[in-house]
Amino acid sequence: QVQVVQSGGGSVQAGGSLRLSCAASGDPSMRVCVIWFRQPPGKRREGVASIYIRSGVTDYADSVKGRFTISQDNSKDTVYLQMESLQAEDTAMYYCAAAPLLERLCIPSSIGAVPENYWGQGTQVTVSS
Repeated sequence: QVQVVQSGGGSVQAGGSLRLSCAASGDPSMRVCVIWFRQPPGKRREGVASIYIRSGVTDYADSVKGRFTISQDNSKDTVYLQMESLQAEDTAMYYCAAAPLLERLCIPSSIGAVPENYWGQGTQVTVSS
């Protein structure tokens, strides 16, 4: 059983920054891969960043590479998504998911394989231009 609780988000002007937090609890083996993903209104879900907890290996979608940074604080069982240089097209509901994926499968696009019971509650990010 995995529980995921998100915090952060909000509204910001274009060019601004926000940090999202994802605190996971439960069996550590069931939450070794954390993926941040987003769903803009009326659009498809998009994985944006991933981190494999045991190795710290990260991966990013091209759309956020160089602007978003995923990191972890193991002492707090928390993963962060630092978002810089935000643009209007980054506006979306952001979710994190903690799942028992193999390291080689721990990539943003794997979010399609993660059931909803491994997701956080979501948090809105709105970027105004």
